[in-house]
Amino acid sequence: MNVGIIGCGLIGQKRAKTLHGHAKLTACVDLSLEKAAALASQYPSCAALTKWQDAVNNKEIDVIIIATLHASLAEIALAAVSAGKHVLIEKPGAKAAAELEPVIAAAKKTNALVRVGFNHRYHRAFRKARELVDNGELGDLMFIRARYGHGGRVGYDKEWRAQPELSGGGELIDQGVHLIDLARWFLGDFEHVSGHAQTYFWDMPVDDNGFLLLKTPKNQVAFLHASCTEWKNLFSFEIYGKLGKLDITGLGGSYGTERITHYQMLPQMGPPETTTWEYPMNDNSWDVEMAEFLQDIKQKRQPSAGLHDAHAALRIVETIYRMSGL
Repeated sequence: MNVGIIGCGLIGQKRAKTLHGHAKLTACVDLSLEKAAALASQYPSCAALTKWQDAVNNKEIDVIIIATLHASLAEIALAAVSAGKHVLIEKPGAKAAAELEPVIAAAKKTNALVRVGFNHRYHRAFRKARELVDNGELGDLMFIRARYGHGGRVGYDKEWRAQPELSGGGELIDQGVHLIDLARWFLGDFEHVSGHAQTYFWDMPVDDNGFLLLKTPKNQVAFLHASCTEWKNLFSFEIYGKLGKLDITGLGGSYGTERITHYQMLPQMGPPETTTWEYPMNDNSWDVEMAEFLQDIKQKRQPSAGLHDAHAALRIVETIYRMSGL
């Protein structure tokens, strides 16, 4: 398959690396020709372009990867699926849920497959968690408690993420959507949504903290907190079932070693039986996600996570923003 990447920043470069041996990168697009050319030069016969339409309308390209700012994700995705291209669109997929609705309709019409880049599902610890949950090791799930945060950097409040017309919001739509997606992945759809988003520290018109309390029709709860005033990078995701608990911490790098601990409740209760898996190696979630998407295309199966997952996550984000007056 021939692939075009639109957006040649850090994420676009990461996506390009996942294609080795699986698909051919034939076009790199960026508003900066210098960035597009720098990435294209690493791949044989790869064109450097500045107009995304040139990649979308190229009949030789089968797959489009969209790694732009939030403001242009849905527009480019709509054009790509309307042209019959399969698409990997970076999370959150759009600035707002409504922007994804015409993309969903167009994809259905052209049979284009669309994956949204919720790569956290593919971290080794979460793949292990999925296996344990699916095997019934936790029994019926009760609730999830999760935190995800970083401390920003000098000038963070002047970057594009701090401009609502480009980002659609702050920390909740940035890292928070990962927590929402993961919680939905394990518990299902949330019927009741409450919470609050607030700007406490950074001088910007978008939130730097988001607090959520989400509830399924079966009264399973996800208690989530996303923050860019964490100061020491943190990732913590706990899944509680009637037979035990999974505790996932770290994502590698500055977030610490990725690990998952299974606390198995014993019949007599008391201290649980404890098993821990650690993953000190480099994160391969991007590679696994891309390989699965290419298999989705070959097998003509709907991707997980897809547009409906992004739409559901964005609706939750927007509900919290409305509640918070943002």
